[in-house]
Amino acid sequence: MVRAIILVKSPKKLIAARLRKVVFITESFPTSGQFDAVAIIDVEQLIQIKEVTDKIQKISGVERTETMVEVQ
Repeated sequence: MVRAIILVKSPKKLIAARLRKVVFITESFPTSGQFDAVAIIDVEQLIQIKEVTDKIQKISGVERTETMVEVQ
């Protein structure tokens, strides 16, 4: 299992709720600071992280994302 955290910049107020509808996102919540929301994903293969990120970037209002992969 591969876990990643995706930081999302979006002026949309309900972006965290929209993120929860994306497959493989296990948790999302709004944040303060440079990014507006965090999405936590659990996938089987590393390539799936890019697929999830691509889906997030297609959500209306998403300006940018930054992904961090958990290292064990």
